[in-house]
Amino acid sequence: MRSIPIALSLALFLHGAPITLYKDRATGALYTEPGPGRIPVGRFIGVDEVEELVEQEVERRLGKQVVQQVERELGIKSSITLLNPDSPTFPLGRETHPNLKIRPFDDPDTYLKVGVRLQGTFERYKEIDYDQGEKADFLDGYLRRVRLEIGAGFGKHTSFTMDLRNDKSNYRDKGEQKLQVGDAYLKIKKPFGTSLVNFKFYRAKIDVSRTETVKSAWVIHYDRPHVADMAAQYISHNRRATNAQIYGDYRKKIHYQLAIGDGVHSGKFYDAAGHHFEGDFTQKRFFYGGKIWLSPFDGWEERKRTETYFAQGKHLEVGAAYWVSPQIHYNGYTIDHKLLNLEASMHYYGLFLQGEYFKFDGVVQDFFQAPDVQGESYGWYLTGEYCMPELAYLAPFFRYERWNRFKGASGYTLTSKIFGFNWYLRGNSTKVGFAIQRDRYGEAIGNQRISRYKLTTQWFF
Repeated sequence: MRSIPIALSLALFLHGAPITLYKDRATGALYTEPGPGRIPVGRFIGVDEVEELVEQEVERRLGKQVVQQVERELGIKSSITLLNPDSPTFPLGRETHPNLKIRPFDDPDTYLKVGVRLQGTFERYKEIDYDQGEKADFLDGYLRRVRLEIGAGFGKHTSFTMDLRNDKSNYRDKGEQKLQVGDAYLKIKKPFGTSLVNFKFYRAKIDVSRTETVKSAWVIHYDRPHVADMAAQYISHNRRATNAQIYGDYRKKIHYQLAIGDGVHSGKFYDAAGHHFEGDFTQKRFFYGGKIWLSPFDGWEERKRTETYFAQGKHLEVGAAYWVSPQIHYNGYTIDHKLLNLEASMHYYGLFLQGEYFKFDGVVQDFFQAPDVQGESYGWYLTGEYCMPELAYLAPFFRYERWNRFKGASGYTLTSKIFGFNWYLRGNSTKVGFAIQRDRYGEAIGNQRISRYKLTTQWFF
């Protein structure tokens, strides 16, 4: 074929889209459109496709994270990002990041993040009392979590995160509930240029439990274990009453968190029998404590606190925490809450396993019958999931829990069993699930069995 004239070559290059050229059999003239007597002679790419091919090759050689960092520093990245670049492709596409991030070109160290989290549940609830027979059997539809999430970055080191929530909307007969503030914390990241030292202030989670610390959009089952929910209220209200934290990690091998702050809330102060406290209540001291967790093996480091890995990579970690919430005064009595938490988790591609142990010291046996009797409580759970990419990311899971709510007394044991599956249509951004849960309460804490059948959905970005 004769060489393409320089003017035509330049035109092709300046043209944004690829072009296919056609040659007339009789005259040899070149055309950009097919027609009678014309045959294709080649496909020529324009500047846009050249740039795309170069970008793909650079990412392949350097890695996406390096490219993204360079682009941020040079200010040449798009000002709006959403997709997780490390996400596999699910049936409905790649997973999104938590929230839509908007970054200005003139100051790439600042940003605004906006997102939503919506979890819906349709449930059949059945309750059997071993003394009175069947007590309840009904259908319920509710929004387990409804949240608007907002974040802002003020520079290389400082950011603010918060959310507005209306969780359990229409749950049972509770109606619309009230709009509340969940997280609301200021984060100072690597102020000394090392991941060993970071700070959080105000309403940020303290790590009383791994599953309670994992973002609710990333847990396997929307309702966490009973014993973990107890830990979430035992030291600080909703594990995030106003506090100050220092935390960090050393090469993802050793992680730690230390915190001090506001303590328990009377509205979430319960005895071993499950009674809600009513009466005079004060707490005169801040809670304090901390947690440490380790990933001892090379290549098995935990890089994110999550329960959903989508059969990607591997990790193994073990951890321990000790927290104290002292000087709790109730109706003339004084008690100190002390919590020991042990955790372990691992995943190897599709397989995920996680377990935790809790020991509560300073539990009131019964506010009404024995308000002066104080003791201990302990419990544990084991959960796991197996994610199958070959079956469109279907993932069966289980959880078993056993909690003795007052040590040394009979009838205080709660056991819970759950089996179900999640279908990750777009990772955690879009997923549906089904679960069957059976809870058995001992004679002193209700003497009943509760069965729950749940169809769940999640929409999150």
